[in-house]
Amino acid sequence: MITLHLGVMNIPYETEGKTTGDVAERLEEKYRIMQTFFDRYQNDIAEMMATDLATSLENMLGGAPPVRDPLAESMSRVHNLFVAFLDNQEMNGMAGIPTKRALLGISKRLKNKKGEPRPSFIDTGTYQAGMRAWVSGVLNAFPE
Repeated sequence: MITLHLGVMNIPYETEGKTTGDVAERLEEKYRIMQTFFDRYQNDIAEMMATDLATSLENMLGGAPPVRDPLAESMSRVHNLFVAFLDNQEMNGMAGIPTKRALLGISKRLKNKKGEPRPSFIDTGTYQAGMRAWVSGVLNAFPE
């Protein structure tokens, strides 16, 4: 059985004494961002993974050496899909979204800390950039 995991690389925020892990946990509790993303894109993700596994098997049967991580490309595409999910503000309309900070344009990246309205959950960009997808329990059909 293959299990898909969604999370973030645990990177410290420079001035806040928090990490992306801390922020991700808080955001997931309050807004269920990654759960909503998965619910919306689970069929696309499953199709990507199935295609990559099938391609790896076909290549092996054709004589190519096995790849170390047959789902690496899928996981990269899941990350890109998540980035677009936030950039395209796909959670807007749900309770509390867009967030007040996003509507006010509050951003730690800006010199004055305030600018034009921005997408929710993209303040410094660290949470978005740090998102990772990975799998556990990959079939043993792909020995190293």
